[in-house]
Parts: sequence; structure tokens; C-alpha cells
Amino acid sequence: MIRHEAHGKSVQSARHPRVRPCQRRRMPQPTPQHSADGPKTGAGVAFSAHRRGSAVRWDLEIARVAERQHGLISLGQLRRLGIGDATIRKRAAVGTLHRIHQGVYAVGHPQRTIHHRLMAAVLACGPGAVLSHRTAAALLGLRNSTHADVDVTAPNRRGRVPAGIAAHRDCSLTDADRTTRHGIPCTTAARTLLDFAAVAPMWELRKAVSEAEVQHVLDHRAVRRLIKAHRGRRGVACLRKVMDEIHPQTKRTRSEMEILFLRMCERAGLPHPKVNITIYAGGRRTKPDFLWPEAGLIVEADSRRYHDTDSAFQSDREREQRLQVEGWRVSRCTWEQIEREPRRLARTIASLLAQPSSRPTGRKREPELRFRPVGG
Repeated sequence: MIRHEAHGKSVQSARHPRVRPCQRRRMPQPTPQHSADGPKTGAGVAFSAHRRGSAVRWDLEIARVAERQHGLISLGQLRRLGIGDATIRKRAAVGTLHRIHQGVYAVGHPQRTIHHRLMAAVLACGPGAVLSHRTAAALLGLRNSTHADVDVTAPNRRGRVPAGIAAHRDCSLTDADRTTRHGIPCTTAARTLLDFAAVAPMWELRKAVSEAEVQHVLDHRAVRRLIKAHRGRRGVACLRKVMDEIHPQTKRTRSEMEILFLRMCERAGLPHPKVNITIYAGGRRTKPDFLWPEAGLIVEADSRRYHDTDSAFQSDREREQRLQVEGWRVSRCTWEQIEREPRRLARTIASLLAQPSSRPTGRKREPELRFRPVGG
């Protein structure tokens, strides 16, 4: 600071003011100009090209796995793809993964199909798990799907079972007992019948075995081999009994009621009928329950479940009329008669078989319809 002494006073120079360091003004910094592709480098860039490439690769791998599993993927499969738990949580938060069970995710959006539900149950029970028991029987078409929980056999299952799943631990499950249906791992027909015998009543087991015969998926040797290997197991005695009582004609029956009817005929000494064979009546194909061609007799076994409806009442009458036109005698019986009055029903059928057949041996030519021309 320069001072001037004038008349004994100190005067501060106006040309050189005193400026403190804290009062100095900073020069404005120019704003960095980036190209259209974004910043070239910098620590503030959170998303690098490497991470972007990894995300795209993960998306492709996830889609490839989920495509084979009805849109589902497990936590173990995600980890094997190299995806960390933190990334999985982020994807679940933004909605690209949807949690179905613990450790099971739907990719993209959760579906609501039955196959999606079954596949999710299998994945939830860990590696090596397969559908079994009632659920496998329903998936293979051996019974109607009426059980609420999904039966899964998981040899390596540990910990808590997710809700809606009935888990079964069975270390005896081999590769020969496994198959797939609609892309879902499940037990084979033979192994399914073995497991089903442990949880189903006898009549339902008979029906499942009969349905397996109809679908040509029953391997008698495989079933016998499983019965021998699992002696003492629950349901094995019931399955052995059903296999022992299978009649050659039983493979073509459609219901437990028809099986009881065949057994009644055998005990009463009646001739064995043809079961569910295709015949033509009125130019249309039909499959009567039981048929004696030599006697010209057809016996239909009706149950309330399938025949106590308006549509069934109408179709049954039309079918019976077409059969009668062809010369067949049609008689009907009910479940109650087969189960509670087998002797009386057998006597009735024996009397019908003793009557002469009115059906011609050759095909009767239908009369030609002639119409007179109008005004003729």
C-alpha cells in the first residue's frame, strides 16, 4: 500500500486499492463440449460399453433358457450365467424379472397357464425335481386334474417347501423313471402309477391303469419291475392286485364301471362282449360299450356324470334310433345295477342273448325315396 503524507495526514492511493485474497473473484470455467455419442472418458460415467455389452449378452442367455421352460428361470440358472445377486435384485425391481416362488422368476411378464404353474413348481424344488403322483398322472392324461397342490418329487430338496407344492423326497428315482411332457420334467407312466398307488383309492388306480392301456403307454414289464424293486412300499400291493386282475379286454374300456361289467360277465359265465369297437349305423361311426355281434345285442353302461345332461339325453336317443334301424337290439344299464345287482343284471343279459337276433346278416338296402314333381 502506498501512502502520501500531506499536511500531516495519511492518504490512501485511489489507483491501487487494497484487495484481500478472499475477495478475489474466480474466472468462469468453460463448459466442456461433448460429441453426439456422449463423453469420451471420465470417472463420472456410470455405464460403460463393457457393462452394456454384458447386459445384452445376459438378456440373450436368459431368453434362451426361459424359452425352454415356459418363460421361467431359476436363481441357480441365473447365477450360472454369471449374473450376481445385486443385478438380479435390480432386474426384479425394474420388472424384467418377476418372482413366482423363492428362487424362481418369470422373464418379462408372469403367465397364468397351467403349464407355467407346473414348471414353476418343478424349478422351485431344485435340480433333479420332477412332477409325480397325482399331478404327473393328470399331465399324462391318466386322470382328471382335481388336486389343488402340485406333486413334485425332489431327491435333493432341502428347506421350506413353497406354498401350493406337495414335495416328496425319494432317492430311488432313477433316470429311467424320468421323462418330459409339454417340456415339463415328470415321471414315466410306469413310475407314475407306482407313486399314484400310494395316494389314490383302489377304484381310481384301476381307472388310471385302464387309461394307460387305452393310450398305449402302459409298459407291463416296467410296472412289474418297479413292483418287485419296491416291495413293502405303500400302494405296491394295490398296484400288484390291479395288474394281476387285468383282463385282455380291459385295455379298451373307458371307465371303472365298464371294468366291473366285464368282471360280472366273467363270473356269470356270459360270453365276452366286444368292448368299444367302432361300427357304422346310419352312415355314422359309433362305439357302443358292449356288443355281441352274433346275438345282435348292444348294452350301454350309463353313468349320471356323463349321461344325465340335456345334450347327452338327446344324443343318446338319436344314437339308439340309428342302431335300431340297422337291426341292433339296445339295452341300457346303470352303475347302481352293475355294482349292487350284478346277478339280476347278468340274468337279464343272459335272457337277451338267448333270444334270436332280428339283425340281417347282409346289409339291408335302404328304400329309395321318390318325390312326385309338382303339378305332375
